[in-house]
Amino acid sequence: MSEQVKNLGFDSLCIHGGHKKDGNRGHLTPIYATSTYTFDSAEQAVDIFKGNEPGYVYGRFGNPTINEAEDKIALMEGYGLTDSTGAPLRLKAILHSSGMAAITTMLLGNLKAGDTIISHFSLYGGTQEMLDKILPNLGIKSVILDFRNTEKVEEAIKADSSIRMMYLETPSNPTIQCVDLAVLSAMGKQHGLIVCADNTFATPYLQQPFKYDVDYVMHSTTKFLNGHGTAIGGVLLGRDLEKMNTVITKTHRLLGGNSNGFDAFVLTNGLRTFGLRMERHCANAMQVARALQTHPGVQKVNYLGLEEHPDYAVAQKQMKHPGAMMSFELKGGYDAGVRFINKLKMCTSAVSLGTCDTLISHPASTTNVGVPREKRIAFGITDGLIRMSVGLENVEDIIEDLTQAIN
Repeated sequence: MSEQVKNLGFDSLCIHGGHKKDGNRGHLTPIYATSTYTFDSAEQAVDIFKGNEPGYVYGRFGNPTINEAEDKIALMEGYGLTDSTGAPLRLKAILHSSGMAAITTMLLGNLKAGDTIISHFSLYGGTQEMLDKILPNLGIKSVILDFRNTEKVEEAIKADSSIRMMYLETPSNPTIQCVDLAVLSAMGKQHGLIVCADNTFATPYLQQPFKYDVDYVMHSTTKFLNGHGTAIGGVLLGRDLEKMNTVITKTHRLLGGNSNGFDAFVLTNGLRTFGLRMERHCANAMQVARALQTHPGVQKVNYLGLEEHPDYAVAQKQMKHPGAMMSFELKGGYDAGVRFINKLKMCTSAVSLGTCDTLISHPASTTNVGVPREKRIAFGITDGLIRMSVGLENVEDIIEDLTQAIN
């Protein structure tokens, strides 16, 4: 990292961070669409394979386009943070083909049969299914609690010596719960746990889990980091550089969940406007939440910027802004949710988030349709719940569309 980059503001870092001059003087790092790389000699190949000389070997192991995206995100997550010596915090990022691939590398690179993960209610559906359906076959168990009751969490950790990892997702998907990173991470560290955090909803613009001494941070780069819905991707970041460069890198390569030059290229270009986009996302979301809060057809609004939210104080403490994600419950239950989706005119009915346009989904009929109703309700995913990623449109147009669809 150059001194120039070290001293840049966050938005400047989004544009210039991680970039290295192209040998052909291209303004932007090009798409390296190659599966393999050549060597000048057998001796050079040996040195590169052993890591004695910098260079590239094979597309599954990385390429310059991928490296720029990785370095840029690492600079963002570590922005303004220092390590125990007071030096700028150094992080390593590994770009993956999806957010789930990044989570899988993190899990399998750290856990073995007999280990247990402790986590909380209302995780992203893919993560919950990983805990419920995949890890048990590998002998890895999970304990799910309400992480807002920290006394119960500590009791559970003390009672089960097999608990090795604490998994955090805050804000959570889709109920927008917020858990206390400082308290929980400190608790995990006190008991010798690996602490990891999914920061997809908050992004490094709003929240930096490494500030609270977590070991790993994951993102679905598909969402706000890319910002345009043009590529699937995920990133895993870690602060233990030796482990990231050895065990975690080896796990990543052997699992085969690597990214590619094209997806990395469009991600990098999305990141160049990341800070600017987040400002508009957040400003729009606050106005939308307040408008929904007074609508007679809305039972409840889950948005961390509203003082009525039970996690408002925690969000104020650890997030720079409540963000662009919210959910709200319609009066009339399941049928009201379906009618609402069908009446939308401008906002987009889709199950992703973080794009320029406002994306809206009805979890009970889409993402959580395979979850037993009683379990879904217990997690706060009610029949009339609507999840919304507030976009960059004129906020008056967003509110108008929502209002006509609810009526």
